[in-house]
Amino acid sequence: MCSSDLSVVDATAGLGRDSFILAAAGFKVAACERNPVIATLLKDGLERASLNVEGAQVVARLALTITDAFSYLEDCQNRASEERPHVVYLDPMFPERSKSALVKKEMRIFREIVGDDQDAQALLELARQVATKRVVVKRPRKAQAIGSLKPSYQLLGKSSRFDVYQA
Repeated sequence: MCSSDLSVVDATAGLGRDSFILAAAGFKVAACERNPVIATLLKDGLERASLNVEGAQVVARLALTITDAFSYLEDCQNRASEERPHVVYLDPMFPERSKSALVKKEMRIFREIVGDDQDAQALLELARQVATKRVVVKRPRKAQAIGSLKPSYQLLGKSSRFDVYQA
């Protein structure tokens, strides 16, 4: 199965960076953002990207839905398995850092607008029921996994990691 055959739900789209990267890699992406301010910024960014030939090709594979991920995934759960997303991608708000150095100003402002993700564990549990292949969760490299469930495997980066849960 090539990437263009795989569907991904970015359940925590934010400003759409990961959604755009996934769509650029050829995946069909459904991006969900529940915060109306952030969703408006993302919608504007996608409209601007579509004005460029290369950007338009990527945006054509990306559908923005302004809703909370729970509603979207619950709707997916009611579909036949062949209509469900192959992958659900979660990038919940990283936990507050205990380091003295401040995070980038844009992320401090983003956190003020969005707040903390108190429902990350419940979202992960629902995502695992919906995805037909896997759920991928982006986490800080040294943070604990969400909830008590151990991932099937992890992909480690310099400052973050991806916890992968096989369906």
